[in-house]
Amino acid sequence: MKVIDLTLTISEDIPTFPGSPKPNFINWENIEKDGYNLELLFLSTHTGTHIDAPYHFLKEGQKIHQITTKRLVTEAVLIKIRKDSDQSITKTDIEKFEKRYKKIDDGSTVIFHTGWQKNLEKKSYFLKNPGLAVSGAKYLASKKINLVGIDSPSIDLGKDANFSVHRVLAKNGILIVENLTNLDKINSDKFHLIVAPLKLKNATGSPVRAMALVN
Repeated sequence: MKVIDLTLTISEDIPTFPGSPKPNFINWENIEKDGYNLELLFLSTHTGTHIDAPYHFLKEGQKIHQITTKRLVTEAVLIKIRKDSDQSITKTDIEKFEKRYKKIDDGSTVIFHTGWQKNLEKKSYFLKNPGLAVSGAKYLASKKINLVGIDSPSIDLGKDANFSVHRVLAKNGILIVENLTNLDKINSDKFHLIVAPLKLKNATGSPVRAMALVN
């Protein structure tokens, strides 16, 4: 079994969503003075590779601390579908994948590899990213999907200021993981996925350590 890290490293230099603060690491204790090192950390809960709870866009939605561990350790379907600036992943795209491989089972975890992660350091990364179309989101919702992940900063197109797909998924209780990386290292259409957020009470999201287990 091989473990592939699907997680971006959080540092003070990591690109962040427009309007969100840069992470700030504050040295608080040190070995010379205190006998140990310790730092404080200030950052958005949606920094780097992170999970969105339905509460992010739904007032009565499930919060991070309420997500069961069963939903975070799953077999995932990997859909490799190259998309460029402002391009959507449609219902038709998903159905084409199903015809080529097999139907996506109800309750599955679905991960999209678009190739967009290579643009992380570009200004267009957060503004022109590909994302899931509303038609695709509604199709996955009809299958009662557990979690949807993507290698871009948002499951919505960068130009969608209304976060239409977030709202569809949140309404249906579907978890979202964004900013995944290293999906190109997975050579099959299925793999075991571990997503490990902090158990933050009443939070809308959390940075995660995401890992793929592959044979």
